[in-house]
Amino acid sequence: MFKKFKEFINQQTLFGEIMRFVFVGGVATVIDFLFMGVTLYIFAPQNYPNFLNVFYGAEVSPTPLAAAISTGVGFLFGLISNYVLSIIFVFNEKGRSKTVKGFIIFCIFSLGGLGLQELGMLLLFGKLGINEWIVKILMTLVVLVYNYVTRKAFIFRKKVKE
Repeated sequence: MFKKFKEFINQQTLFGEIMRFVFVGGVATVIDFLFMGVTLYIFAPQNYPNFLNVFYGAEVSPTPLAAAISTGVGFLFGLISNYVLSIIFVFNEKGRSKTVKGFIIFCIFSLGGLGLQELGMLLLFGKLGINEWIVKILMTLVVLVYNYVTRKAFIFRKKVKE
C-alpha cells in the first residue's frame, strides 16, 4: 500500500505536484502547530493541567497577544521546514528557489501568509471569540491555497533571463 501511495504522490504531473505540496504543507503544519502549542504553554502553563491540554482544552483561553505571538513562532518553524521540503520534494521546476533572491521572495510571500494567519487570529479569535485552534485550522487552509499559487507563480517556475 505504501508503494502505491509513493507512486501516486511522485507523479510528475501538476496533480502529483499539488499532492506533494499538500503533504509537505501537512508536515510543516504539524511543526507549526507544535511550536504554537509550546509557545502557548510557555506563556501561561497555569492555564493547562498538562502540555497536551494546549491542543484540546485549556482551563482559561490564552490572551489574544499570546495567541498572536505563538502563531508567529509556529509560522517561523513551519516556514523553515516548508522551504527546505519544497525544494527537495515538491516542485518539479526549481526555478529560482535555490538562490538568495528566491529565498527572499519565498519569505516575503510567506509573510503575506503570516499576515493572513495573524489577521484571522486577531479577528476571529480576538474579536469573535472563536476557539484559537479552529481559527488556526481555518486560516491554515486559506494560507495553503495562497502559498501554492504564489510559490508556483513567482518562485518555482522556469528561470527567465534577468
